[in-house]
Amino acid sequence: MSYNRRVFIAKSLSASFIGLAPLFLKGGTPVLPGRKFTMSLNPYLIGVEQLVTQRDLCTIAHRYGFESVSVITNDLMEKSDHELDALLEEMKKMKLSWGVSFLYVEYRKDEETYRKGLEQLPAMAKVLHKIGADRMMTYIMSNHDELNYLQNFRQTATRLREIAGILADQDIRLGLEYVGPKSIWSANKFPFIHTMAETKELIAAIGRPNVGFHLDTAHWFTSGENVADLKTLENSDIVGCDLNDAIKGITWENQPGYQRELPLATGVIDTESFLEALVSIGYDGPVQAEPFNEALTNMNDEQAISATAKAMKKAFALVD
Repeated sequence: MSYNRRVFIAKSLSASFIGLAPLFLKGGTPVLPGRKFTMSLNPYLIGVEQLVTQRDLCTIAHRYGFESVSVITNDLMEKSDHELDALLEEMKKMKLSWGVSFLYVEYRKDEETYRKGLEQLPAMAKVLHKIGADRMMTYIMSNHDELNYLQNFRQTATRLREIAGILADQDIRLGLEYVGPKSIWSANKFPFIHTMAETKELIAAIGRPNVGFHLDTAHWFTSGENVADLKTLENSDIVGCDLNDAIKGITWENQPGYQRELPLATGVIDTESFLEALVSIGYDGPVQAEPFNEALTNMNDEQAISATAKAMKKAFALVD
């Protein structure tokens, strides 16, 4: 057992007093409880764009050992109740659960664009509720060219409160992903939310119990955050999670915004500690890869999925 792992276990024992999952004893040695989160396949995050049906995604995810799949909302909207039931039965046989769906309402732009997108949300939410896909995510753009921080905060909180209300009617949770890289939040006139602490303030302002975090190791890393920050969260605070690695030879403050690696590719991000924290919290949702990697994108679809599955399995083996 490595020094880092011993330190983590010691900290976790102390953390159990503040509501974290307790450790168990095996042969007199404290060990973490088993992981509850699933290895999820989101093809669009790894440059795979040919899987246009949910059934195709489920089939290839099962082939490569994934445990959950992202939601292809447009495909599901076109299916009959009978077709949806058949799909769910196939997923049950494959032992696949749902990952996250993406919020297609563009709440970051002008009012007309926002309202147009919002009109379509209730119908989408009803289909997701019907199939039991109860996790949705969106990102918070960490800069703006017109709105200052307070103006942007008020508009974002108001719009996401309305969106979350529609989703709550269908028992769907909404995860917010903050965007950490300085190269992004400093790229425009007004910087905006780009840390976990700021996102907590936004979630509190939204005031809906179905709103939480969509975590991302790259944003956690580029925000200068650590395991202690993760331990302030509970399972109910986390809706989804992205896993990736950072570019070697570049400090966390200067990491590029849209260039990353598959999990454990460089070892720059402390993936083991991150995943161990999720285990200790008892997080039970999907974890998907989001590398923003040109080499991966240039592979054919089968190769990209195979490489992603290999990297994810290696990462999960750290806590299995």
